[in-house]
Amino acid sequence: MDNIIVVNNSILLNSLTKLRDKNLKSSQFRKEVSNIAKILLFEALKNEETEMRRIQTPFVESDFPSLNENEYVLVPILRAGLPMMEGCLEILEDAKVGFLAIKRDETTLESKVYYERLPHLEEKTVIILDPMVATAGSITKAIGIIESHNPKKIISLNIVVSKVGTEKLSKFKNVKFYVGSAGEDLNDKGYIVPGIGDAGDRCFNTY
Repeated sequence: MDNIIVVNNSILLNSLTKLRDKNLKSSQFRKEVSNIAKILLFEALKNEETEMRRIQTPFVESDFPSLNENEYVLVPILRAGLPMMEGCLEILEDAKVGFLAIKRDETTLESKVYYERLPHLEEKTVIILDPMVATAGSITKAIGIIESHNPKKIISLNIVVSKVGTEKLSKFKNVKFYVGSAGEDLNDKGYIVPGIGDAGDRCFNTY
């Protein structure tokens, strides 16, 4: 499972423990999701190739290493991926953003796409943002759609991944997954246990 990187970071673990608390307010839940997304992004892009950019410092004009932020496309999976997007945009302010809305049928557990709005992805680095990977149905759909647009690279940031999800993600050798926790159980309804509950409902207080 070389393509699945569990990010060992004490600040991330602290935020994740807060998310697990069922009494955490929605506003704070969104904040912690955003914080974890930033940490995952830092890890995912820490070795990205940079290019030199000429700028004027307070004392001299010179060239310094810089990321070409326009080459990155953030793709949050609606709804729960939105706070992750907000956190990542604080770091990559000039990144492009696409949207995929994928809903899981709670009876069949099958994921269906009901909204797609993506910018040009060819030769771009696409970063999928999805807090929870339970049965991996939604993220599998997302990867399939994105791959059809011939991106340069696909990265996925995920906060909690189930044991089933981990096994399925390991088969996507062309995708790197940066996760906060992996290998958690699924209950008979397809929810991750202990997990963090329904991330979309908890983000937006729609129980």
